[in-house]
Amino acid sequence: MSSSNSFIDRHYLVLRRLHSISGIVPIGLFLFPHLTTNSSIVWGDATKVGGVATFQHEVNFIHDLPALFLIEVFGLWLPIIYHAAMGVYFARSGRTNTSRYAYQGNVRYTLQRASGYIALVFIFMHVASLRFGVSFGGLMPGFDPNYAASTTAEHFQNGLWGRFAAVFYLVGVMAAVYHFANGLWTAAITWGLTVTTTAQHRWGMACAAIGAGLAAAGLTAILGFTFLDVGEAETVEKEMLQMKSPTASASGPTEN
Repeated sequence: MSSSNSFIDRHYLVLRRLHSISGIVPIGLFLFPHLTTNSSIVWGDATKVGGVATFQHEVNFIHDLPALFLIEVFGLWLPIIYHAAMGVYFARSGRTNTSRYAYQGNVRYTLQRASGYIALVFIFMHVASLRFGVSFGGLMPGFDPNYAASTTAEHFQNGLWGRFAAVFYLVGVMAAVYHFANGLWTAAITWGLTVTTTAQHRWGMACAAIGAGLAAAGLTAILGFTFLDVGEAETVEKEMLQMKSPTASASGPTEN
């Protein structure tokens, strides 16, 4: 069977649209609550060492969700795997359905591919470290959900990689944000929603604003953890853990 009759070629438009929509729902939309929650370390309850109490409350809420693992698998991981696999295929094959708009050869297309590769590596490492304790040689944090802020801050400030870990996170987050915001712009073309140059320009401005907001939230979160007082944060977390479970140990965060 020739390559022109492959499964992907026969269903190219459908797969392309599924790839487009999976980058927005649920993956892209997840960035809004995720980065907002993380940035609460700065804008949260000012009476509790910055936003430590607010951030810990949100982490507790997430980890107390029923069937959390299933939600992650079907709501995030499988869509991410599909989006990443098809994204790599489309990038390597050089195929695009936007040639009508002379998009493939411009800077945005190149940055979209580069940011996609960076975001893919970062997301894999981020999930592997937070959910399964893989540290990648100390580059990724040893996260304890009962001491969410202090363990993250400790890693950014005193981890094996020093402040480079924060820089690595910054690059990964910015790549994910750009990939999503620019993907919103191209998705409108893919779905035939912005046909004219004027429509593309206006939607591009809206996408840029969305990207700027998410980037600001991501930067705020990283700076917040980088300069957080680890000892005071841990004190707040111990108090919250004791209130949540009076029989729980207050010996401090667990080392991965």
